[in-house]
Amino acid sequence: MHFTSERRLDDGVLERDFTLGEIPGTLWTPGSTPAPLVLMAHNNGLPKADPRLVARARYTAARGFAVATIDAAGCGERPRTAADEQARADLRRAMRAGEPVDEIFESLIGPLVENAVPEWRATLDALLELPGISGPVGYSGGWTALGIRLAVLEPRIAAAGLFAGGYVPRAQREEARQVTVPLLFLLQWDDEGNPRQRALDLFDAFGSEEKTLHANPGGHTGTPWFELEDGCRFLERHLK
Repeated sequence: MHFTSERRLDDGVLERDFTLGEIPGTLWTPGSTPAPLVLMAHNNGLPKADPRLVARARYTAARGFAVATIDAAGCGERPRTAADEQARADLRRAMRAGEPVDEIFESLIGPLVENAVPEWRATLDALLELPGISGPVGYSGGWTALGIRLAVLEPRIAAAGLFAGGYVPRAQREEARQVTVPLLFLLQWDDEGNPRQRALDLFDAFGSEEKTLHANPGGHTGTPWFELEDGCRFLERHLK
C-alpha cells in the first residue's frame, strides 16, 4: 500500500489517498488510536470522491473509526470496458422505459461483485497491517450485493450497514440466508430505483438474529442525516 497524499481536516481526521497495485483508495483515520475499521463501498460507477460518500466517511471517522473506500473496477478513476458502458446504457434505458431489467442487471452487476471481492479482501489485509487500525471490521455502503458477499466470505467482518437492496443479483439473494452478522438495513420508501418489495424480501431473507430495518419516506438520495448518527451508534455497539 502506497500513500499518495495526506491532509489533516478541521475535525482532526487524517485523510490519505493510497494505491494498492492498480486499486486507488482513500483512508480516513481519527486522532485517537487504535480505531476499528469500517469499509465503505459504493457502486453504479460512482467515484470514491463522491460527496455523499466522503461526508459519511468523514463523519464516521470523527466518531472514532478508521474508514476506507476504494474504486472498484469500472468506477471512479478506473477504466470501464465498452461492454460495461453498453450494459449501463441499456440498464438506464430499460428503467426509464419501464421494461424488465433483471437480465441486464445480472450481466452487469454479477461480474462486478465477483471481481470486487478479491480486491476488497486484499485492501482489508493491507489496512489491518497499518499502525493504529484494528479489528473487528464493519461494512457500510450502498453496494448491498458486495456487502452480502463479503459478510459471507470474510470472517473479520463483524457487522454491516446496508442501503437500498431492491436490485441485488440472484446469487447474493441466495447468499443472504448465510449472513449472520448484526445488520442495520436502510430503506427509502419511495426509492424509484429500488423496488420496495424486493428490498423487504431481502431483509426477510437475511439469516442474522439481530437485524434492524429503518424505513424513511423519500427517494434514493433522501436518506435523513440522523440515520448516519444511528449508523455510527450501531457500529459502536458491535465494533468497540
